[in-house]
Amino acid sequence: MDTLFFIAAKLIWGLIRPETWLFIALVIAWRALKRGRTGLARRLLAATLVCAITLAVLPLGDLLLRPLEGSFPVPTQLSRVDGIIVLGGAEDMSRTAHWQEPQLNDAAERMTVATELARRFPDARLLFSGGSGALSDLACTDCAGAHVAGAFFADQGIEASRLVLEPDSRNTWENARNSFALAAPAPDEVWVLVTSAFHMPRALESFQRAGWEVVPYPVDYRTAGFWDGIGWNFAGNLDTLNTALKEYVGVMAYRLLVFPRQEDQL
Repeated sequence: MDTLFFIAAKLIWGLIRPETWLFIALVIAWRALKRGRTGLARRLLAATLVCAITLAVLPLGDLLLRPLEGSFPVPTQLSRVDGIIVLGGAEDMSRTAHWQEPQLNDAAERMTVATELARRFPDARLLFSGGSGALSDLACTDCAGAHVAGAFFADQGIEASRLVLEPDSRNTWENARNSFALAAPAPDEVWVLVTSAFHMPRALESFQRAGWEVVPYPVDYRTAGFWDGIGWNFAGNLDTLNTALKEYVGVMAYRLLVFPRQEDQL
């Protein structure tokens, strides 16, 4: 069932992406022109152009991401930490494999802040949770972000005895469930959860549903002031909008499908 949900989520998200609908509109307009329906084609092309210009100029994704990023503050008074959980998503496996050294993407703060916390609390365990979220890696037994993370943390001087690597999870719910089973935390232990700020609401709820009360430590903020983002940046604005939409869809899907199913199995 978990595999079916994973595959379905990937396919459905491919249909929801804004650029998919822009492409569909262009295809329909092209077919309308071939059939001589020039009025319909003009309207579709005009609407597509307006949407594309709006996406290029206005940081719409920032408006959607900001409420998610503001959900939890960064804790400023941590006096005790027994463990640090960092969720996968910052590692770049293809570039790591090509260059044979750990490569990170634009979520690198997940890794760098986790390293900082590990140095700040030298007795804390450091647990990285992440396999591969790519459909192309579904049958791959050695395609895991945990391998990149292990090499990265070793390069930062983190002792292997402190590292706990969880390489099997493909989504946030599996992150929570697998990490809880692997860490087996004592009831009085304090564990900090490090992930991107926009992802923290879904991640924290997943860990709570798995039976683990953790301290949220949001990083990797993507938004700034709305007026600062106005300009011509189609690719950047589209990427941020995709990030926001994917997260909202993920939150709804988890609450409607994942969490009720897990409660039924208890």
